Amino acid sequence: MTDRVTVHVHEGVADVRLNRPDKLNALDLATFEALAETGDALAADPSVRAVVLSGEGRAFCAGLDFSNFAAMAGDGPSGGTAGSGQGRSKRLLSDITDREPGRITNLGQQAVHTWRELPQPVVAAVHGHALGGGLQIALGADIRIVAPDARLSVLEIRWGLVPDMTGTAALLRLVGEDVAKELTFTGRMVSGDEAVRLGLATRTADDPRAAAFELARQIAGSSPDAIRGAKRLLNRAAEGGDLAGQYLEESRELGALRGSPNQAEAVRAYFEKRPPAFTDPA
Repeated sequence: MTDRVTVHVHEGVADVRLNRPDKLNALDLATFEALAETGDALAADPSVRAVVLSGEGRAFCAGLDFSNFAAMAGDGPSGGTAGSGQGRSKRLLSDITDREPGRITNLGQQAVHTWRELPQPVVAAVHGHALGGGLQIALGADIRIVAPDARLSVLEIRWGLVPDMTGTAALLRLVGEDVAKELTFTGRMVSGDEAVRLGLATRTADDPRAAAFELARQIAGSSPDAIRGAKRLLNRAAEGGDLAGQYLEESRELGALRGSPNQAEAVRAYFEKRPPAFTDPA
């Protein structure tokens, strides 16, 4: 999409990488914009059946560009001219918190929410650091595979801020209220191993990207209609929809799938002992 985020699609799997390795993939305005634009492009591409989200270089993402906060610290407690460090920091925070037209998110939130609302499953491969906004981006994925020695933190408290990129909702879903509060109030670092124990991550792998691609290829080999329907249902349930409504949605999804070309192909391929040849969603 831009030099900040690279995208390559092969056999139905999109390889999406944060591409600012010299800055540990720290988030600047161009990166936020690139993430949101990438999500929109992938959502519109029916040939994409799964996504692997990772970072180039030594880290997944170190969070907001540290230079903004270093500049803020040097400008005093208040004010800041347009060209000053604090002025630049305020502009960045303002730019990413402006509400996006027609969306429930602002730009910073959309850089994360785009992966949750994407119809295709997203697997995040996390190595090195995933801090603050970087962790929130990983939490936007459906599945997180992390290196055992990865370092993760809800780091916003260090800067006198709060998780504001959909992180509060994601933390509650994944780890529960008390753990979410402990991580948010302290900003403490957790390893990949502890992240799995807490529920921040799905599982560990020595090579998270290789493991993520193996899983994504498996997902891409299944009926894309069924996979998309399952993601819609599971997202709805995780967001606390009422039971009656959830059960009705299950029936609607099943009704749409039953007898469809891809569902029939799944059955034929199984009994004919061959790989299925699914068609891309319309």
